[in-house]
Amino acid sequence: MGLMVPERRRGTEFLDDPHTIPGAQAVRELADVVRTNALFGGTAAVLAELRAVLPALPKRATLLDVGTGLGDIPARAAALARDRGQTLVTIGLERAEALARAARGALTAPLVADAFRLPFADHSVDVVTCSQVLHHFAEPEALALLAECERVARRRVVIADLRRSWVAAAGVWSASWPLGFSAWARHDGVLSVLRGFTAPELAALARCVTTAPVQARHRPGFRVTCSWTPLPKLA
Repeated sequence: MGLMVPERRRGTEFLDDPHTIPGAQAVRELADVVRTNALFGGTAAVLAELRAVLPALPKRATLLDVGTGLGDIPARAAALARDRGQTLVTIGLERAEALARAARGALTAPLVADAFRLPFADHSVDVVTCSQVLHHFAEPEALALLAECERVARRRVVIADLRRSWVAAAGVWSASWPLGFSAWARHDGVLSVLRGFTAPELAALARCVTTAPVQARHRPGFRVTCSWTPLPKLA
């Protein structure tokens, strides 16, 4: 790794375990994530990927957002589709009922389920997105999650995450004070960056679960995206 890109950290974030902090506090922590998504490129990174795929979708399409948090990104995706005369039915998956309930107003359908056993048939959802979730897992679990996204998606898989960098980690720490983050959110934000990926790293993981061409890009705001169109499985 270069001087500005540290080795990937492991560590544990408070939001890794929904039992670590009360549901109401977890919702407040995720509200900080929503703000950072809007201010520092998390939302824009996913929307950039979706702009490219919307023309290939039917007038009414489905989007599953795995680890949706408060549903802010699928809500913006649905608005983007409406602006183009399309309807995007948004399903947001969370493992904790309190979080799914909090996201209800932003989604067509909130869902409490296991991301490693998505309750959908093969290739049954047009687009599967997963933003800022993959870095929470060690490689075996990350690959299992990507494989489920690949299995369920019909037209596109979009993975977005944080780009690992000392500069980004310092930026999150500095911005957390004027933005009024809690100590928990500050800890999780910095650790999340240090658990993030470079574009080649994310692409390498994706290529372990798909034979489709993979596109990985560094995005503004120290973000990274990886996307692909699942290929039909041979009989």
